[in-house]
Amino acid sequence: MTEHRHRLREFESLRAVITTGTTIGAARRLGISQSAVSRSLSQLEARVGRSLFLRRSGRIDPTDEALRLNEKLDPIFETLADIEGAEWATPDNEPLRLIVPPTLAHHFVISRVASFLQKNEGKQLQLDIQATDVLVAGILDLRYDLGLTSAMIQRTGVHLMPWRRSQVVCAMPSNHPLSEKRVVTPQDLEGVALIEFLRRLGTRAITEKIFARAGIRPKQVAETATNMAALELVREGLGVTLINPFPLLSSGMEGVVVRPFDAAIFYDTSFVLPSGRPPSQLARQFMQFVKLTTPHDKYSEPV
Repeated sequence: MTEHRHRLREFESLRAVITTGTTIGAARRLGISQSAVSRSLSQLEARVGRSLFLRRSGRIDPTDEALRLNEKLDPIFETLADIEGAEWATPDNEPLRLIVPPTLAHHFVISRVASFLQKNEGKQLQLDIQATDVLVAGILDLRYDLGLTSAMIQRTGVHLMPWRRSQVVCAMPSNHPLSEKRVVTPQDLEGVALIEFLRRLGTRAITEKIFARAGIRPKQVAETATNMAALELVREGLGVTLINPFPLLSSGMEGVVVRPFDAAIFYDTSFVLPSGRPPSQLARQFMQFVKLTTPHDKYSEPV
């Protein structure tokens, strides 16, 4: 029995280092010392007979073997979380801790939250509005129970449950010459004033590859971090932008014309949950409510 407890501590350390990215973060998350985390990792590596992390210049990066082992551990920790009572041991009056980025919050989620609480008297919900990187960190640290985002997230430790899919569109001022076209192609943007997204955001690299393959160069006039900022710049007549239409453009926007863009860029709007931890009953109720009450729109479809 003692040996099994030691192995469980080793696995906990492995998962904590992978999800937090550092032994310090793992120690903080597990409530133990950094040396205890390092010792558990060394014991686990000795047990399996291979290196699970690359240690260099103060960094610790998981190997492919570590990531595969972590995936195999998911069912074990999901079962443990269920036994420990993620649902049945949670008081009925415990609030749902929800985190959402600004665009989804102000143009979609707030109305869903209001309707959900009106239909479920006595339930409580805490809504935090933060950028997606803060959302991911909060889910990893278990400070939030549930998140929603349309960002392209690839991060161990968080589980994405897509529920809405949309395709990129080209948004432009109402008097723009491209508004005469039924579909905008990459070639149509040669030399056209374009509002782009910051390089740290996932879609920027995708659009740049599309432009490179087409051999064209739009005229970059501005970079921004949010869909709302991009659309406001479009409405001011600064240029066009390539954007996820859900939910901002679901009901249209005055002064902005939208045309399909001929490129296979898709966005999944997803619920975000911590890996290895089943959602609470209240989180499941809210997710189901959102799925059932999302109105039909011409830019997105259920997944």
